[in-house]
Amino acid sequence: MEITASAHAGTNSGRGHVLGAASVLGFFLVVCAGTYAIDPRYLYFSAYIAFGLVYGMSLQYGRFCMASAIRDLFAVGVPRMAVGIMIAVVLFSLVTAAVSLTGTSSFHPSPIGLYSVVGGAIFGFGMVFTGGCASGSLYKAGEGSVAALLVVAALSFSQALFVDAGGPLDALVPAAWTASAEAKDMPEQLTVTSGWYDQFLAGYIWDLKTVRVGDALGFSSPAAAAFIGNALITSILPALAILALIYHRWYRKGYLKQRKDGATGLGVHLAGWWRMVTASRRTAIAGLVLGIAAGLQIWVTQLLQKKFGISNAGELLQDLGHTSGLSLQDTVFDPGYFYVTTQEAQGAGWVLEQLGMNLRDNIFFGLDNGLPAPWVNPVLWLSLAVIGGSAVMALLNHEFKLKFPSLEVAVWAICGGIMMGIGARIGMGCNIGAFFATVTNGDPSGWIFAAGMTAGGWVGVKFFNWWIERKMAKETPLEF
Repeated sequence: MEITASAHAGTNSGRGHVLGAASVLGFFLVVCAGTYAIDPRYLYFSAYIAFGLVYGMSLQYGRFCMASAIRDLFAVGVPRMAVGIMIAVVLFSLVTAAVSLTGTSSFHPSPIGLYSVVGGAIFGFGMVFTGGCASGSLYKAGEGSVAALLVVAALSFSQALFVDAGGPLDALVPAAWTASAEAKDMPEQLTVTSGWYDQFLAGYIWDLKTVRVGDALGFSSPAAAAFIGNALITSILPALAILALIYHRWYRKGYLKQRKDGATGLGVHLAGWWRMVTASRRTAIAGLVLGIAAGLQIWVTQLLQKKFGISNAGELLQDLGHTSGLSLQDTVFDPGYFYVTTQEAQGAGWVLEQLGMNLRDNIFFGLDNGLPAPWVNPVLWLSLAVIGGSAVMALLNHEFKLKFPSLEVAVWAICGGIMMGIGARIGMGCNIGAFFATVTNGDPSGWIFAAGMTAGGWVGVKFFNWWIERKMAKETPLEF
């Protein structure tokens, strides 16, 4: 009787999970179908939603998270996640190379500078505290983690406040930044010389050079520039080198011990390297899907822009009558590829604006990204869809559970999220926008950000271990 009741309960639970997953998908389908019925041009929004769902499902399925990669590697010596991320880098670079040959790539390289190291280090330090990177926090929120939601909220609002902050920070601005910013022709609505972040952008970032390796090497063939310069040299070879380092430092010893035959030749190590790469099927599959989807999004976005005769979603919003959130250039943030953090900053900025703050007098919101209402922000819909896609996969895998954090965990989440937000704005992106989407498009600045992020993560792991040991020492009574 108990077995039957248990089985019945399990069946009901399974049906409940399937129904929940269907409800989440149904919501986004209704949004897409309803907006398309209003105006077919809302298909542009639906594309962001569709890819967001794929990203969310893939991230949750593979437990794909940069914070986990760094924490697992440095704290317990487990390379699974770091290996999965490198696999995704290799695959995404091949897809973006193919997309670039079609002439539809919307990617813009980031400036090369030490700011990437500083921003990456702050971001990496903070994400270890939260237990999730920017994309990882989104998918964990989809699994029911309230702590992850706190991270997303802290990251979002800290960005919005940081780019408009003044006071003591203004005193730290170098005179060269001020002079360079003042020399630029800026709209009267912007008070560029009164905000430190505006001077950081206009007086420093804008003066730095950008580069894509395929272009810098001067290949005469577009295919060579894409596949050799951007993919092979910028992404694949560094990723393979990192995989070799991970094998030598964290995997080799355990692998050789398991063999028990004492063999150490090159063939043995190549077999061990391959075993490490293929050790986690779920992570490898997630990396494959992420790489393909991220490349396809660039192609699809460009096709839709050509179809609707636009170069930025701001033009589409203007045509649809949503003009209140546009920047001074009549644009909104619209990268056209997998990106997180900036759209969350927009959402937080919109909330703060409703509360009476003026956030349009700065470059970040006022000139570049705009402050569209959340329901007409296509890139913010991508982030919401990432959460939704993760929820769908978690429900189907029976891994969804509403989890409330303790006070201590909540404090760590908020503090770490604030640091991630500050690091993202200094580093001009996060683990996705400043690393994953850059190196795979032939932009070496992503590896600079990754170096800072890894260093910051290493320091974060050391600090966190110290904190835990200190806490345990206080809670454990001495025995005599």
